[in-house]
Amino acid sequence: MKKFIYVFLVFASFISCDASKKVIQLEPSTINSETTKSNFFIDSLVVKKHLYILASDEMQGRETGTLGIEKAAKYIENEFKRIGLTTFEGLNSYRQTFTFTNRRTNKDITTANIIGVLEGKSKKNEYVIISAHYDHLGFKKTAGKLDSIYNGANDDASGVTAVLVLAEYFKKKNNNERTLVFVAFTGEEMGLIGSTQFGKGIDASKFVAGINLEMIGKTPSFGPNTAWLTGFERSDFGKIIQKNLVGTGYQLFPDPYDKFNLFFRSDNASLARLGVPSHTFSTTPIDVDKDYHQASDEATTLNMTVITQTIQAVAKGTESIIEGKDTPTRVVIEQKN
Repeated sequence: MKKFIYVFLVFASFISCDASKKVIQLEPSTINSETTKSNFFIDSLVVKKHLYILASDEMQGRETGTLGIEKAAKYIENEFKRIGLTTFEGLNSYRQTFTFTNRRTNKDITTANIIGVLEGKSKKNEYVIISAHYDHLGFKKTAGKLDSIYNGANDDASGVTAVLVLAEYFKKKNNNERTLVFVAFTGEEMGLIGSTQFGKGIDASKFVAGINLEMIGKTPSFGPNTAWLTGFERSDFGKIIQKNLVGTGYQLFPDPYDKFNLFFRSDNASLARLGVPSHTFSTTPIDVDKDYHQASDEATTLNMTVITQTIQAVAKGTESIIEGKDTPTRVVIEQKN
């Protein structure tokens, strides 16, 4: 642990010295002047810092109910506090703690969603949730392989990194008319446990949109400067994003992997089943991704430019929703035949 702290301090020092030099932006030739004036840039070194910490061996694969995920929870809590987020309604901390029974072992596990809030202005009773899951698979005993830690860098340290970066971005931008609820969900890998628990305690009619981020660290099959969205046809959420991205050089496409039923396999589904237009952004070509749910899903396999530009695109694409100018239609939840 001491070695980890030393490495982190050195890395943090490096960031503070060079952050101003290492900013990745959407394609300069296509960004319009309005975008440039809005302080739209995201520091790629901050992105890298969050990702490498959350996906480090120190987090031990972040399995729900373990000491490893507790380390990740504390890191996220500390970042929410540093950024200046408030707690969610009814909670006296950033933790929404609960106990559930593990269906595989029949043992009770106590865990927590980590939730921070940035109150809106003119529409503070209308909520937009920005989420990702911070759990992964923990340790796996794999014969003949040296690395038994399933770090979950892409799945989903990349998404949690986006949540942290977006929280700081919108806090500084200070133009959210709607209240933003930033959530790191627990127990996704065990069956959307955390997001289901969250959904039980909310008035879903107050939630106008769900922005979920999962596996945003690799170039998608559509090519650079693109992402895909699950459940595109189930509301007009995706069309709003596409409209807001015009002129940025970044494009959003419908999920191309129909056979995987991805709309119902990530945390967006827990809110979508309540009618919230909640969708998941991703960039990974999941049909050919050799690192998915493998010990090889490590930070070194990911592209910081892809993650940074995707975060920028999500910030820009959801802007009119967050500012209260657009309201997505309620989601159609019936599964396809």
